[in-house]
Amino acid sequence: MRAYRVSVNLKLGLISFAVVIAVASLWYTTSMVDRLKEREEAVIQLWAKALERIPLDQQQVADNPFPTEFRELEDLLIAWRNVLGGPLDSINQEDFERYRQALLWAQSSPRSGEINFIQEAFFGDTQLFGGIPAIVVDSTSGNPGLWRNVRVGSESMEGLSDEERAALSENLIVLAREMALINQPIPIVVNFPETETSPPIRFVQYLYYGESELVARLRWFPYVQLLFVGLFVMVGYFGFSYIRRSEQSSLWVGMAKEAAHQLGTPISSLMGWLEMLRLHSGDTATKEETDTYDEIEKDIARLERVTARFSDIGSLPKLEILSLATVLTATADYIRRRIPQSGSFVNVEVNADSDIYVPLNAELFEWVIENLLKNALDAMESGRGTILIEASQAGDTVRIDVTDSGKGIDRRQWKNVFRPGYSTKKRGWGLGLSLAKRIVEDYHGGSLTLASSRPGIGTTFRIELPV
Repeated sequence: MRAYRVSVNLKLGLISFAVVIAVASLWYTTSMVDRLKEREEAVIQLWAKALERIPLDQQQVADNPFPTEFRELEDLLIAWRNVLGGPLDSINQEDFERYRQALLWAQSSPRSGEINFIQEAFFGDTQLFGGIPAIVVDSTSGNPGLWRNVRVGSESMEGLSDEERAALSENLIVLAREMALINQPIPIVVNFPETETSPPIRFVQYLYYGESELVARLRWFPYVQLLFVGLFVMVGYFGFSYIRRSEQSSLWVGMAKEAAHQLGTPISSLMGWLEMLRLHSGDTATKEETDTYDEIEKDIARLERVTARFSDIGSLPKLEILSLATVLTATADYIRRRIPQSGSFVNVEVNADSDIYVPLNAELFEWVIENLLKNALDAMESGRGTILIEASQAGDTVRIDVTDSGKGIDRRQWKNVFRPGYSTKKRGWGLGLSLAKRIVEDYHGGSLTLASSRPGIGTTFRIELPV
């Protein structure tokens, strides 16, 4: 019992440890996915702002209000450089070119190169930010104008036929709708101010974006972890269960072999005392004495068979091709002789084909049938009833049903009948059916099950053996 409690505690500890690891891993992975998701959203917002600023800055460069003044400054700089003794006469050619480039930069200022850098860094070949798929769709026409990190076979509409452009545009629109289910699209609003030649213009686009491949994979990572943790728990559980069953089996085998060893000495002694009684009586022994000696000899032989059964437990099964009807009939005859004759009317019947031959260990299999018959007799509370043993063959399987008309077993107890220690008898050990099941399954490669049972009607145990 102590070993059983230790095994249960180890299982509970293993499961608890695995659950804690799984929960911690799930929490950490989820938080990491959330952080990556926030970073991607921030990057997308930054790129959307860049897309809004680029057209405005390009227009501002084109609408520079001082182009004439900058050209005059450039001409003046060149003229001063050519005047002997002028203020710029002492400047070398390299410095002069540097000043000239500075003037050109001011003439084209402000520049949008910084904002273009954001775009190039976000959607460049290096995929600095993890390759977030994104599609920019015009609000007026509904056509995609820009897309990156989207697997559609082309990065632009250039060089495509009208049919190819239509198909590509349709695919991009479908992907954009799928992205809208993941993230809310970001509006890109560009307002061009009124000029002398054009009225104010409002230009609206929508930036659809999904999740990067990294985030998509990380979303599946917790489930993969849970799968491995579940496998770990399952392997550990079955491992501990196997160890516990092995310990129990070793204990039962050891006890059985020790019992067989202890029985050997008194059985040999009884055989010797029986021979001495027969020699002492000699030819003058009465019929009653002779019958008594014969019965004692039968009981000693029975004890020898029981000892052989205990010795066979834990050893390799020694199976022989035997007639099943012969084994069942011999066991039924033995039980009939042990049924109390006073007030008991239990009929034990055997219905088995004589041509069924099965590989059996006769000693152990008779023990199985005896246990089933004894349980059937104990179920006859009134001392009256019928026990029927039926054997039949179907293909490569032999079926043996042991049916009684006893008190039956409640449905809720079916799962416990083969559990070691379970017994409905006041003096029962609860080991008979457990040992019988092990003999049938481990030594004969068959199965022993409770086929049916109804309280007040009876019970049927079924044995199935391979031919």
